[in-house]
Amino acid sequence: MASSHILVGVIARPHGIRGELCLDWHAESPELLDGPLWLRLGSRPLRPVRAAHWRMHKGRPLLQLEGVADRNAAEALRGAELLVAREDLPTPEDDEFYVEDMLGCVILLEDGRRLGILDHVEFPAGQPLWSIHTDDDREILFPAQPQFIAAFDPDAPSITIAPPDGLLDIYLKD
Repeated sequence: MASSHILVGVIARPHGIRGELCLDWHAESPELLDGPLWLRLGSRPLRPVRAAHWRMHKGRPLLQLEGVADRNAAEALRGAELLVAREDLPTPEDDEFYVEDMLGCVILLEDGRRLGILDHVEFPAGQPLWSIHTDDDREILFPAQPQFIAAFDPDAPSITIAPPDGLLDIYLKD
C-alpha cells in the first residue's frame, strides 16, 4: 500500500539563533515548502506544520516554521522528517518514482537472483544510498545512481540492479 505522505526533506540542524532550520532536501522543488507540510519526529505521529518563510542558502532550503522562534526550539527538531501529502504532489513522470513506493521491494541482480529487500534510503551528502537487507540478515549499502539501477517493476514489486564491480564482494564475503 502506498504511503499517504511523501518524505521531502529532513531537518539537518538549526541555522542561526532565530529558529531557522537547515534542510537536507530530497525533492526537486523547494516551492513545496509553500504548501501544507507535515512533521514526523521519531516515532511520534505526524503533525501539521506551516512555513512562516523559507529561502535558499548555499543550495539548500532554510525554513522558518510557525512557532519555532529560537535556536533551542529549532535544535529540538533536528532529524525530524518533513513530509507532503501525496495528493499535494505532482504525479511522477513514467520513469520517476517516490522513494516510499520502492521501500520493501525485492532487489534482484541482472541474472535474476534475489539479493534482498530495500529497507530504507539515506541521503548522505544529498546522494541516495539504499540499505538492502539480504535474506541472511546482512546489510548492503548501495549507491542508488541511475547507471546501477537496471529496472523497477512496481507491479512485482522489484528493482533490478547492476552493482559496480566488487561492491557485493565487500558485503557478501564470508
